[in-house]
Amino acid sequence: MSETGYSKRGTVWLDALTRGATPLTGYPASLRVVDAVLDGESARYIAVVPDPDNPFPRARGGEVGLVEGWQLARALRDVIAADADAVRKRPIVAVVDVASQAYGRSEEAYGIHQALAAAADAYATARLEGHPVIALIVGRAMSGAFLAHGYQANRIIALSDPEVMVHAMGKASAARVTMRSVAALEAFAANVPPMAYDIGSYASLGLLWKLLDVGAPDAPSRDDLDAVERTLADALTDIRNDPSRGLESRLEGAHRAASRVVRETLRAEWERG
Repeated sequence: MSETGYSKRGTVWLDALTRGATPLTGYPASLRVVDAVLDGESARYIAVVPDPDNPFPRARGGEVGLVEGWQLARALRDVIAADADAVRKRPIVAVVDVASQAYGRSEEAYGIHQALAAAADAYATARLEGHPVIALIVGRAMSGAFLAHGYQANRIIALSDPEVMVHAMGKASAARVTMRSVAALEAFAANVPPMAYDIGSYASLGLLWKLLDVGAPDAPSRDDLDAVERTLADALTDIRNDPSRGLESRLEGAHRAASRVVRETLRAEWERG
């Protein structure tokens, strides 16, 4: 955490993975876009980061707001357009530490749903156009922010750490919605993986490609960085070797057996008419 209380993990990991390369100009301070190398290939790295001076107060702590949504879409659409005629599309790495979507009257009035949808659509389009898209969760991946930044990736990798979590809402909000105390919510969630906040429970749902142990997630060592870079390279190879550009790979895990049965049953019913 920084002195402001905002998480610095997105910035730290983006800088480490890109060897401190200079971010592209023309983007807001809350969005870092860096062109660097992944496993010998040119790649685009993107992170949403805290900006205490953001003109939208609700988007100062690493939230994805109006500006961030539209600018994510621009960063992705530029890559799609530039590689339109390329046989081998460049990889895109979403470094994810996002607190939530930005909640505010301005955001609602000016259509945050459209901004976030534009970002999600751009990620999905990049994937379907043949760009290998990898999400690396280094901190929080909360609510609509994760849907807009990372969830559409071909492969999702997460650090195994208590500060890493994927959920629809924060604990305080979930406690209010379910009319429980935070302590009661945590006790309930311990036995219900979809409600839990720890990354291990999320991994049990079968959506992660890899859960990765590192020694110092807030200040990665050389060994930590090497391990993450090897995993990103392995993910890139796995995507390149996968003829599908969809998200079918998420059904392959041992924990998705019931999902596969449901899909197969529905398909059979549909084909019978």
